[in-house]
Formats: sequence, C-alpha cells, structure tokens
Amino acid sequence: MNPATTALVLIEFQNDFTTEGGVLHGAVAETMESVGTVPNAARAVEASRAAGVAIVHSPISFAEGYYEISQHPYGILKGVVDSSAFIKGGWGAEFCTDVAPSEGDIVIEGKRGLDAFGSTNLDFILRSKGVTTIVLAGFLTNCCVESTMRSAYERGYEVITLTDAVGATSVAEHANAIAYDYPMFSKPTTVDDYIGALAGAEASADTSRGY
Repeated sequence: MNPATTALVLIEFQNDFTTEGGVLHGAVAETMESVGTVPNAARAVEASRAAGVAIVHSPISFAEGYYEISQHPYGILKGVVDSSAFIKGGWGAEFCTDVAPSEGDIVIEGKRGLDAFGSTNLDFILRSKGVTTIVLAGFLTNCCVESTMRSAYERGYEVITLTDAVGATSVAEHANAIAYDYPMFSKPTTVDDYIGALAGAEASADTSRGY
C-alpha cells in the first residue's frame, strides 16, 4: 500500500446515522454496536492522517422538501424522505464528532443518491490527486458503501472495504454483504489489518530512505 496514492473515503458519518437522537440511528444502532463502526472508523482516520493518506468525507444532504430527487421516491430514498433525514443545515446532517473533517480533509458536495461517485466530483478529485486505491467506510454496508465500492471497481480503482467500520440496518444484512458481495468488488479488510498495512508501508519507506 502506498499512502501517497491512497484515499480513505468516509460515507455518511452523520448524526442521523451515528448519534443517539438521529432519526435513523435506531435502525443501525445494533450493527454499529456489534461491529464498533464509529470507533474503528476513527482509528482508521487517525492512522491514515498520520501516514499521509487523503481523507475524503462524502455526506448526503437535501434541501427541506427533497426537491433534488423524485417526487415519488421508493426504496431506501423513500425511507430517507419519510423519516425527514439529512436535511441540509440541520443537526442530523452534521458530521458526527468522532469522524468529523479536520484541516486538510476533503469534503465532497452534491451526494443525493447511493453511489458517492454518481452526482459528485469525487472521481475528478481522486484522479487529480493521483489516487489509485480507495478505502471505504460508512453507511450503509449494503447500500451506499456497496454502491460506491462497485462503481470504484468499475472505474479501475483498487478498492478496500473496512468490514468493521461500516454499518447496516441489521446484523444479517451487514454480514451477508460482507460475505457474498464485498469479495466480488473489493478487498475486504479489517481496520487492524489496514492500519498494519499502513505501518508496513511506512517501515518500507524508512528502509528505502536508509533510516
């Protein structure tokens, strides 16, 4: 792994999912607790920053009234509308404290659907920075993370998914996606193994520099 050509992409670490009181928090709380989603993601962010990996946040938000999407949404977006989630400017759409942007991070704007590439300039930003490997974490395991993972795979990126830094609306859905879908389009990896790979890359760089 080369930190200089790697980006950690954090999908929807926002209060409506991550935090008590968020309108969708109850739906993901069980999986988050069983996996350790937020603390593991925070560890991945800390290690990535230390290694020089680009940190990219991909939040979702909508104007009140959800005029950016269909008047008759169905599926997961209907759930967002029905619960009044991710309203731009509201507390629920804000980043959670433990995985919030810091100086030097990149915040992608314009995500209105599932795939973080779909309605944003994510691909342009990653390619302009010379990124060839993307590491994914966030919500939902089998929805936005998986959609972004598939798109990144199709676009030719090396894709790593952090299996214990994602969350779904049930443990069963989470486990099923990781067991059957993730290996087809990515390299499923734990946060510990990812941090270890970063440490190994740094040690190899030190050796090459003669340290």
